[in-house]
Amino acid sequence: MIVRFGFVAMTTLLPNKSPSKTMTYANFTKLADREAGLRKLTRIAEENLHNTLKVMRHAVAHDIKMYRFSSKLIPLVTHEEFADWSPWPDLRPSFQAIGAFAKEKGMRVSFHPDHFCVFSTPRPEVLAKSKEDMEYHVRMLEEMGLDESTKCNIHVGGAYGDKAKSLARFIEQFGALPDRLRNRITLENDDKTFTLRETIEAAEAVRTPAVLDLHHHAVNNGGESDAALYGELWPRILRTWDWQGGAAKPGRELVAAGASRAGDGGSANRQGAEEAAGAPVSSEGRLAPKLHLSSPKSEREPRGHADNVEAEPVLRFLREVAGSVNQLDCMLEAKNKDGAVIALMEDMKRLAAAGQGIRILDGATIEVV
Repeated sequence: MIVRFGFVAMTTLLPNKSPSKTMTYANFTKLADREAGLRKLTRIAEENLHNTLKVMRHAVAHDIKMYRFSSKLIPLVTHEEFADWSPWPDLRPSFQAIGAFAKEKGMRVSFHPDHFCVFSTPRPEVLAKSKEDMEYHVRMLEEMGLDESTKCNIHVGGAYGDKAKSLARFIEQFGALPDRLRNRITLENDDKTFTLRETIEAAEAVRTPAVLDLHHHAVNNGGESDAALYGELWPRILRTWDWQGGAAKPGRELVAAGASRAGDGGSANRQGAEEAAGAPVSSEGRLAPKLHLSSPKSEREPRGHADNVEAEPVLRFLREVAGSVNQLDCMLEAKNKDGAVIALMEDMKRLAAAGQGIRILDGATIEVV
């Protein structure tokens, strides 16, 4: 099983390369000339896009082919006071350059809209803003020229005093989205409200892929056993990745985690592994399932994210699911960003040298053998 690691938005290794520079609305209103202010916003967005491409080039130089864009690429663009502002024509060449680079290098890129993008809300005005925010993210992907395999990841949302009703409301309101938005979305279990099982139920109902966040599951597991995770929930997650554009893709052979395929051998699994390390889709010809990885900040703050990701718990999970799928793509949600990927790979090299059943394929990819 090929496993690729990536990081979120910012780099801690390159100075002054933030893709999230912004201007507050309060500061904008202090400008005497609105048109000059809009030009300044466009320049900030241009710098964010320029830095994004630099971060992506830096990532590829370290063999990192998984990257999540910042949602703050265009400051204030979704603010209600800027409904008449269209920065897209000016920014199109920069968006196209990012998309072209991602496609050329086989990078898997994504967005994670902020927590206020909630489709379980009972409030019509919040639902409208959530649709607007998703529209913004999808528009950026379209400007990059990236197809529907490039996703925006969200949570189910809040419970609003009645989780069952909120889940039903999510299914209804998500289902009412246009295909153009709905086909871009993956669903992730959260750390407080909707458990992995509940998130899978939602994903199955709306026919969209489910993303497992291992850290969230650890702090909000709903009492599920490891046997249920590996024997039932994980195979259900894999099946959701057959739904691209709302329709099942035929032919995925599912194997329960921990099981083995008849006739599998180490040499057969390794064949073409180096090529697969650079592919956004697995050798099965499908978008590889996605995992979110982080470690607790401390015992007192178990939901907080640590600077880096502990290798041993990650490897324990990967061993359990090895054989159930050919490739996994793992997004590290750690404070050290790209530095966390490099630190994790150093730990993986140590574990590989100790005979722990993994092989290092490149600077950000392993094979569980």
